Amino acid sequence: MNNIVFGQYYPSGSVVHRLDPRVKLVMVLLYIVTIFFVVDYAMYGALFLFVLAVALLSKVPLRILFRTVRTIVILVLITAVINLFFTQGEEMLFSWKFIHIYKEGVERAIKLALRLILLMLFPSLLTLTTTPMELTDAIESLLSPLKIIKVPVHAIALIMSIALRMIPILMEETNKIILAQKARGADFDTGGALKKAKAMIPVLVPLFVGAFRRADELALAMDARCYSSVAQRTKYKVMHLAVRDLIASLFCLAVFSLVFLNKYLWHFDEMILSLFG
Repeated sequence: MNNIVFGQYYPSGSVVHRLDPRVKLVMVLLYIVTIFFVVDYAMYGALFLFVLAVALLSKVPLRILFRTVRTIVILVLITAVINLFFTQGEEMLFSWKFIHIYKEGVERAIKLALRLILLMLFPSLLTLTTTPMELTDAIESLLSPLKIIKVPVHAIALIMSIALRMIPILMEETNKIILAQKARGADFDTGGALKKAKAMIPVLVPLFVGAFRRADELALAMDARCYSSVAQRTKYKVMHLAVRDLIASLFCLAVFSLVFLNKYLWHFDEMILSLFG
């Protein structure tokens, strides 16, 4: 549970923390789109160096950032195994009875594993360097044109903010319940998968009860303060774009453009092989 980083905030006062949250949100969305256009290992390496550079600028410890990968290890392994054994190609590497492994399957498994890992790292930096309130304001500002067609933009932004804020709270409560159950003699570490799943029932029941209780208390607190999602509100902190936001945007766009140029014009893998071949 402690490995879940998404939704947590790590204050360090870095230049990445001071960037406009709207810029960071748009760059993350463009990054997610760009990932699906990567075609070779050179671009995967370039994007990994890009994420590493942003993490160093944000002063977020790499050990905290890479905890994100632990949460998707099972998903990465399942995806890799499926593509490894069910992808057919021309060059066979291994064959035994009904098991056939092709070179194309190995490459697809590796690339999809790298894609999943990269998809988790950069969005995690967004939540590590941006508070839930800033994310709410950024989402509301970016979706504000939809108010013309009567879309409840503020309510949508509030829902997403509450969901992000509840992730670390629920994880902390889960740890407390597990420790309390262990103190009463519960065993979560031994036995097979079925036994471990049954052992989690005493954890899930109070966790759901606590989640509904928190939701009810939050609703009552908002109602007691006469909260209304349709009211015209002013903001204590007004977001303004600065020079650093422009520089960060241009840098990110340059990296993302490199991926598209490599896909449609250049082929860095072939260039590297020709240089060292």
